[in-house]
Amino acid sequence: MTNQSLPDEAKRRASCPICQKPVETPAFRPFCSARCKDVDLGRWFTGNYRIPVTPRPGEELAEDVDD
Repeated sequence: MTNQSLPDEAKRRASCPICQKPVETPAFRPFCSARCKDVDLGRWFTGNYRIPVTPRPGEELAEDVDD
């Protein structure tokens, strides 16, 4: 879905998930700027965003190895 296909009301209400400022530049959507886009990417790289997993009985989780 492109920014042009969004209704006018949706464009006005869109806010950046990082700083909550209005999203005005479609190039960085859903973020308001390159900075917020990079902040989000950094959170993925550092593991701030993760899905909790409960191992099944008899199953081991792979542990992170710092080399």
